Amino acid sequence: MRKSVKHLLGIEQLTTTEIENIFHRASILKSERGQPNTLLTGQTWALIFSKSSTRTRVSFEVGIRELGGSVMFLNSQDIQLGRGEPIKDTARVLGRMIHGAVIRTFAQQDVVDFANFSAIPTINALTDDEHPCQILTDIFTYQEKRGSIRGKVVTFVGDAACNVPVSWIYAAAKLGFELRLAAPKNYQPDPAIIKRAGGKIHCTEDLASAVQGSDLLYTDVWISMGKEAESAQRIKELAGYQINETYIQLAKPDALVMHCLPAYRGKEISEESFEANAQTIFDQAENRLHVQKGIISWLLS
Repeated sequence: MRKSVKHLLGIEQLTTTEIENIFHRASILKSERGQPNTLLTGQTWALIFSKSSTRTRVSFEVGIRELGGSVMFLNSQDIQLGRGEPIKDTARVLGRMIHGAVIRTFAQQDVVDFANFSAIPTINALTDDEHPCQILTDIFTYQEKRGSIRGKVVTFVGDAACNVPVSWIYAAAKLGFELRLAAPKNYQPDPAIIKRAGGKIHCTEDLASAVQGSDLLYTDVWISMGKEAESAQRIKELAGYQINETYIQLAKPDALVMHCLPAYRGKEISEESFEANAQTIFDQAENRLHVQKGIISWLLS
């Protein structure tokens, strides 16, 4: 009987046990880095990217190689997707040639369709709906530094309607922490997503109350990829939603400050606050490598 194929399409589809399994594998692989690993020996994985990337591309390329595999990078403009070939046709071709795919694109449905038609392990490396690899890494990093996130308070500041906070919403219910989303009304998530996720989620326009007593303060860029035409409007409307020393002082004394990068100092986070928390932020960036290796290990288990 053929073994079923696993995918990472979003945090919404993961169980608590699966998340904990990924973290366990990531921890082991991090501790064993530098030792030979043959998990992907004889395998070739493809990175299929329609959006630009630094951390995601480098961490996956390095991670696949460290697991013993080969990797190819395919920009959507370099293959027939860029000329309008349906994703399901690309998937059925690549599924006969490669062993796994990491996709960074706009539409969530493209990743879902690729997984369904390719029949090979498929990882969502960012869509407009979710950014699961990032948020799994963020939680892994928090737990490395502060222990279990269960029962803690996480406050997201800024554009709370984009893919990063949406993945945080799904994670909150599965891992039992409180999530506060501080954002202008027009930048708060769809209530249907919050209802579907369940858990302890609070949306507010009051940044000061949101950060009060938080264990983790988190922010992301105000202008996500694809939103560049809205730059002036977004900067104006989100101007009051910045992580800075004033608000950090309202959080718990040992609160962590995170940013998924790239960071635009003076906008979503002040220069002073970024540099004061740079160790955590770049530990977070490094952990993309280890957690994504954990994801691949889990997919093949």
